[in-house]
Amino acid sequence: MGALAEIIVQIRGITAAAPLSRATKAAERAQTRFLRALLRRNAETVFGKEHGFGSITTPQEYARAVPIRDYEGFRPYVERICQGGSALLTRDHPFMFTTTSGTTAEPKLLPVTQHWKADTASLMRIWLYWASRDHPGLFDGGVMSVVSPAVEGYTEGGQPFGSVSGLTYQCLPSVVRRTYAIPYEVMTIQDYEDRYFASIRLAVGRDVSLIATPNPSTLLRLAHVLEKRAEEILRAVRDGRLGLDPAHLTADGADEQRLLYQRLDAQISPDPERAKLLENRAARDGRLLPRYGWPNLRLIGCWLGGSCGVQAGPLRELYGPDIPLRDLGLRASEATVTIPFSDETAAGVLALHTGFYEFVDVSSMDAEAPPVLLAHELEEGRSYYLLLTTSAGLYRYNINDIVEVSGFLERAPVLKFVRKGRDMVSITGEKLHVSQILHAMESAQRIVSLRLVQFRIIPDVAASRYDLLLELPSGADRHLVNELGACFDRQLGKANIEYGQKRASGRLGSVRLHVMKDGWSERRWRADIARGKRDSQYKWPYIQLEWDEEQRQEIGHSLSEGNTGTR
Repeated sequence: MGALAEIIVQIRGITAAAPLSRATKAAERAQTRFLRALLRRNAETVFGKEHGFGSITTPQEYARAVPIRDYEGFRPYVERICQGGSALLTRDHPFMFTTTSGTTAEPKLLPVTQHWKADTASLMRIWLYWASRDHPGLFDGGVMSVVSPAVEGYTEGGQPFGSVSGLTYQCLPSVVRRTYAIPYEVMTIQDYEDRYFASIRLAVGRDVSLIATPNPSTLLRLAHVLEKRAEEILRAVRDGRLGLDPAHLTADGADEQRLLYQRLDAQISPDPERAKLLENRAARDGRLLPRYGWPNLRLIGCWLGGSCGVQAGPLRELYGPDIPLRDLGLRASEATVTIPFSDETAAGVLALHTGFYEFVDVSSMDAEAPPVLLAHELEEGRSYYLLLTTSAGLYRYNINDIVEVSGFLERAPVLKFVRKGRDMVSITGEKLHVSQILHAMESAQRIVSLRLVQFRIIPDVAASRYDLLLELPSGADRHLVNELGACFDRQLGKANIEYGQKRASGRLGSVRLHVMKDGWSERRWRADIARGKRDSQYKWPYIQLEWDEEQRQEIGHSLSEGNTGTR
């Protein structure tokens, strides 16, 4: 049996003809069945006894018995698990935790059970099946994926914790993992610059047919490293070396990391023919892009919703003008919620058989007792807050994600991520959402024909206006900056009627522009990573609520008041 046939056999185990298909035909019944089984399995846990799981038979009874809560409502149970407690949230003891940032300084530790892991694996197989169905040749070459380590540390009680992307990688069929262009060991390189260099160096040495990594910013950064360090990478491909000098490693664990570099070095063979091919393309076009090495690339899988949709925009210039993009689904450390089944959309069908979901209309979330809807009660075109109940022990958990109903697959809602619920800023009640800000800037860049490296807004409450921080690409026409600022201001008024009205009435002034020093966004990214943000989950904050001194030092020049024009 060939490699491709073996892959298809493995991932056909759960397809459109299996549990998800049955669930889409009978959404209400599928959700009730999942909830009852979950509550029955966990009725004798501490949480289950406190909330009467044993006597709950309907979603309505469940809603009355269990209040909505965010992570802080679960933290005491998780802390007891970390201290050695058992049967706190689930009958199955968590074998590890995934981590993500919380609303406080302490990160979230989210339990992972075998049931949850099996659910995650089944959903990834469905994604792979649908993608391979639509894109023949998807596995003819290597698969490039960049994840964070599945294990990044241990709790005081000795339980491992790490990233959901690394765990997802380990859940994939072994035959798929064997096609990976970047060995998992690369993800354990501690130095971020070295990790990115090693990733793109190894990937560009292979014929890649599928790219699957959640955050498009990761792919943009890989392309940047390839172009910036092209000479080093080409030499490493030609000579059969990793291309990294471990002499600079001095942090804890440096000796172990040096041994890792040596092991990776020993696995690589010289490839002068491929190096010459890449060198010729780079010489012809004056830059080395990923697309030059991957003529057989069939698909890029990455997030397309929310702010990630904007970041995904430049991917085709770098990876291929005709490469289709497919969202990987609404995947968080807490759960995988949707499975996209077509390209060029952030929408995916709700995974009705691996979780229980409730929804609150965005207009009702601030009510004292907001009305809660079930999956089969949603309306197309409306936006909702999402509440999760999972096999890992989260019950009516407010993940603070807002989703929009794009349509239905049979009776199952098709959802797309819109934004985080708290991604909002307001000076005079205009309540700008990050999605509106992104839309306005994307429109302004297109109208003015000036592409930015990055941007951010900061409210100046005292002056009743917004500061707009811009980083321009090398060689950009700086005379267009004022025009861009005025256009952005107008587009904000179109995206948010309250902003437009308050600008027209003078309650808000025009945006004030600050052109930042070259490399500003790169330095901010590095600083955030150094402060504990996980690289693979990092999302550029387009809104910052106040200035900090570090950022003020990055101003190249500010444009005088009024330069952005009036409405």
